Amino acid sequence: MKVVLFCGGYGTRMRTGTAGDVPKPMQLVGPRPLIWHVMRYYAHFGHTEFILCLGYGSHHIKDFFLNYQETTSNDFVLRAGRVELLSTDISDWSISFVQTGIDSPIGERLRRVRDHIGGDEMFLANYADVLTDAPLPDMIDRLTASDAGALMMAVPPAETFHCIELGESGKVGGITPVSEMPLWVNGGYFVLRQEIFDHIPEGGDLVADGCAELAKQDRLLAYSYRGYWRPTDTVKERVALDEAYSRGERPWALWERAS
Repeated sequence: MKVVLFCGGYGTRMRTGTAGDVPKPMQLVGPRPLIWHVMRYYAHFGHTEFILCLGYGSHHIKDFFLNYQETTSNDFVLRAGRVELLSTDISDWSISFVQTGIDSPIGERLRRVRDHIGGDEMFLANYADVLTDAPLPDMIDRLTASDAGALMMAVPPAETFHCIELGESGKVGGITPVSEMPLWVNGGYFVLRQEIFDHIPEGGDLVADGCAELAKQDRLLAYSYRGYWRPTDTVKERVALDEAYSRGERPWALWERAS
């Protein structure tokens, strides 16, 4: 099943303001960028045909893969000056690099890679900047067994602030962490049918237009997940992931458990 990755946004909240900034999916977690971790997640489940929706900073992504160093994350033997890899990361991957515009909304980026998806009834999509250990086959099976047009992962809010219940005269009736409220947010992992293209207008958005229209028709599924899920919307969140990686705490790296 093909995997569409949206990796062309500015990533404003992740940028430091320096001229050498790279797009958010190229921010490092350990020795590899975020997009690599997301791709390894899909490859772990056998999905190795990737379509990258490029935009801002696309040369960083292209250069990373064109000059990919297998020795960074694989064991190898150096014999008589020649490298003999003991394992590989991307040797069986197919990656399409497609420029989808600098300012294009997510839905428009998806529209511009439609031809690369081909005739497959279903495909996967992701923002390329969120890590999880969610059971992908379960998500695919849920959509396959239904007549819905799309499935999106739903997760509790990751914010750390608290919700305050206000009573009369400004008295506080209760304080609840937002993560414990009966609220769910878009988790950034999608399983989509080709039908999604019928609901995204030119210049439209995947969620606000495509998914919202399916929801009106009662044909949008949510896969509720309370397990490991970490966004990287801010520098603080990305640094926390990097530190966790250094401590050996990386639940999203399912491929490491299998090795």
